[in-house]
This record gives sequence, C-alpha cells and structure tokens, in this order.
Amino acid sequence: MRAVVMEEFGGPQVLRIRQVEDPVPGPGQVLVAVAYASITFVETQVRSGNGPFGRPALPRIPGNGVGGRIVAAGPDVDPALRGTVVVTTTGGEGGYAELALARAQDVVPVPASLELKDAVALLADGRTALLLYRQAEIKPSERVLVEAAGGGVGSLLVQLAAGADAHVIGAARGAGKAELVTSLGAASYVDYSRADWLDRVMEATGGVGLDLVFDGVGGRIGTEAIGALREGGRVSIYGMASGADAELDEGRLRARSIGVIGLTAAPSPAQTRELIVDALNLAAGGKLRPVIGQTFPLESAAAAHRAIESRTTTGKTLLIPAGDARG
Repeated sequence: MRAVVMEEFGGPQVLRIRQVEDPVPGPGQVLVAVAYASITFVETQVRSGNGPFGRPALPRIPGNGVGGRIVAAGPDVDPALRGTVVVTTTGGEGGYAELALARAQDVVPVPASLELKDAVALLADGRTALLLYRQAEIKPSERVLVEAAGGGVGSLLVQLAAGADAHVIGAARGAGKAELVTSLGAASYVDYSRADWLDRVMEATGGVGLDLVFDGVGGRIGTEAIGALREGGRVSIYGMASGADAELDEGRLRARSIGVIGLTAAPSPAQTRELIVDALNLAAGGKLRPVIGQTFPLESAAAAHRAIESRTTTGKTLLIPAGDARG
C-alpha cells in the first residue's frame, strides 16, 4: 500500500510517500480502507519534534483519525463488521495511508444520512468541541468569545454556543474568515491580527466584558482574551496553537472570581465514543455542520501541513488516500 512515512523530525518535507507492506489485523483489530484521513494541528507539532507528548519512535506513519470501509477483521473479531463504513481513531499513528489498523472497539459506524468526509471531520474536532461546550454550561445571552473561530474546533464551538442562544463573538487571524464565522452563527467577528482587536471585542460586548472565553490559541491572544472577561467570568482552556500557554495570574483570577475550565482529565474510552456518536448524530440531524476548508491527496501530505502551519486554512483539513467508501 501507499503511505506517508516520517523517518526524521523536521519541516513538512519529512513527510514522504512510500510503498509499504499492507498491515494485517491481529486480535481485536480491524483493517480499514481509508477514504479520508484527518489532519490535526498537533500532528504538525509532532512532526516538527515539538509535540506536547514528547517525540515518538521513528520511522512512523502519522495520522490518528480515519474514515472508510472495514475490509478485514482479526481472528477474534465479529466478521460481520466487514463492509461497515466507520470512523475511528488509529491509536496515534497509521492514518496517513491507504489501509489502517484500528481496535474493533474504537470504530463508530457512520449514520447513513451523513457524508463520510463530514464524519471524519467530526471525529476529533466534534468530540472535543462537544466536550468543551458541555463543560462550559453556557446560558442564554452570555457573551462568548471563540478563538480560532474559523478552525475545526472553533467553527463547531461557534455553532454550539449560538445554538444555546449565546451572544457569540468569533475571533481569528485575518479579515477573510469573517463571512464564514458569521454564517455559523456568530453575532460579530474580530480579527486578532489587528492591534485594536480587544477594543473591538469590548465594543461587541457593549462594554461589559465577556462571560466566557474558549481559548485554544494561548500565548498573547489567550492572555489578552482572559483580560477581557468580566468579574465572575470563566475561561475554557484547551490548546496552545500559538506554541505557548496563556499566562494565568492565579492571584488576579481569584480576585476577579474568574473560573478556569481545563481538560485536566481525558475522557474515558467509553466517554470518548459517546461524544463521537453524539457529534455524528447532531450532524446527521442538521444541527452541527463541520467546515471542511481544504482536502489534499495522500502524496501532498507535506503541502497539507504547510497550509495548516501558515494559518491560512479554514475549518478541517483532510487527506484523501482513496475514493469515498460509499462511492
């Protein structure tokens, strides 16, 4: 099969297409013919050698989320699974390929009314956004700032918060994402590459400040956004796309009664599966729309990583190793 193999850490050019042996499912595993593979920002960090969980062993095939048809099952797996169209995690690697192994317990059948590419776009981002949204317990009319609002998770958070009747302010880099973000339900859009972006945020709140910040950027942007919270507000911290954490002055946060919502404990496998199922069902019912901004063929994985790192992408970025499993 063809696969993207990473033999060293570095820039996108270390992602090279190779012919490798087809994987064979062992006990508890299935083999998926990959129609779409998800790309996450964290995967670009891992590739560079600066991932949040250290450096994995090399060589490796990157990719932690795929969608496609099950074409083989391990010796102790129900053979009736063969032919099922699913989305699944791969356990951390192996997704940038024409065939990928997954644990049978991790596969989630895709609802018939949902396009496979949309299901793959929701596999990681949907479960993350839904978890963050539920933890935040948004109330109607709350003023909510969503950072990176044109991205995979951010675009979903905009929709979820707007669906809870919050006053959503979407923020991202560049003026070109304004139309997308407002079309998803944001009441206003702010370009945080502008020096006066916080003034514009405060204007959008009527001068009273924010009730909630979804901070997936960290660094200066996250720090400044937290400063725009009203007394008694809260911040949901879930990422550091800038490469640094937001600065949290615990004394000032306590003095202003600011609550910090963090992903301190990862959901259990059962909870993760439930979140994925719920996200897929919301999308199948027309209540959540993943934004797929760009797709790349398997051999252009390096170009896909460059696009993500350039901060010019919108929504989700997918690799296409083969045709849609339903086609």
